[in-house]
Amino acid sequence: MNVVLAIDSFKGCASSQELSSWIEEGIKEVYQEASVTACYIADGGEGMLAAIMQNVRGEIVTCKVHDPLMNPISAQYGILEDGITAVIEMAQAGGLPLVPKEKRNPLLTTTFGVGEMVKDAIAKGCRKFIVGIGGSATNDAALGMLQALGYRFLDEAGNELGLGGAILESVHHVDESRVLLELKTCEFTVACDVDNVMFGPSGSAHIYAAQKGADAAMIERLDAGMKHFTHVLKSTLGKDVAMNAGSGAAGGMGGGMQAFLDATLRSGIEIILDQIGFAAHLKEATLVITGEGRIDQQSLMGKVLSGVSKRAQKAGVPLIALGGGIADELEEHEGVDALFSIMRYPMSLEEAMEKPRAEKLVKQSVKEIFRLIKLIKNSAS
Repeated sequence: MNVVLAIDSFKGCASSQELSSWIEEGIKEVYQEASVTACYIADGGEGMLAAIMQNVRGEIVTCKVHDPLMNPISAQYGILEDGITAVIEMAQAGGLPLVPKEKRNPLLTTTFGVGEMVKDAIAKGCRKFIVGIGGSATNDAALGMLQALGYRFLDEAGNELGLGGAILESVHHVDESRVLLELKTCEFTVACDVDNVMFGPSGSAHIYAAQKGADAAMIERLDAGMKHFTHVLKSTLGKDVAMNAGSGAAGGMGGGMQAFLDATLRSGIEIILDQIGFAAHLKEATLVITGEGRIDQQSLMGKVLSGVSKRAQKAGVPLIALGGGIADELEEHEGVDALFSIMRYPMSLEEAMEKPRAEKLVKQSVKEIFRLIKLIKNSAS
């Protein structure tokens, strides 16, 4: 039996790597002859860099950049073995965990550090970029990133503007005279798993800015600023990206990268599965195990479970999904042969997320699943 593991992290509890190790141990306790292959998985947000770089050949690069409040920090990105493809996780320089709760303010936070990472990779010869934009602390439509790459954003009087989401409302002109020349030869693919647009009721500010520290007044200001900025893009650059699905991702970063860098937005899990050669693993697989911390309707919308199940179904390989919990409304999912929760008795979320307990629950669940598989196989023979 060849088992392929493609399980997402249980966020706040265990990584994809830890879960894969626990599942393999559980399988081996029951089915020692099983061959287990672990594919570390993420959905394009935090953890994407580790997921890709632990599955493929390449190197991790550390560089000096600025965090969302322009404090100096070190960030990491990957360069694949081809030497020209960089894997950048925006959360490394623009992620919400980098900003203390009391200092979170998307009027001030910037994606400047993400641009510094891109600039560093360009200096090292990279021309293809895979950028995961989940988990942002920003709502600046990628203006900070672009500023780090040489773009200048000017107000109505021609004065250069500063940083943060607050400048969106004041941009009237774009100066491209200092932009890195190498950008013209660069190709950007953005890992994006949401459909939000840049402004309006389903726009970046109204949906996500509150969790980044914005109050009601800030949200309205950011939304109005984003709307103004998209009109400037349309009138000055001829770029109409505001209503593109995913343009509002990461505080408008998806749209900003489309407008200025001709970026292509793709599902994060699809990018990762392609990069790790998941199709080749499926050719040898008897069974695939996937899952995430909570399996619900969101799991069906471009997340890990959705991406893995489509690939497994196409390849004709049975798929089992494990979750810390399964929502009541989710009784089945196309492409998933069985859904299992690791919970064995009532407990609080805090108790369930204790790592030693989670490890025990995962192993117990896996052992029961494989005892059943072994029983059925023995009965059939």
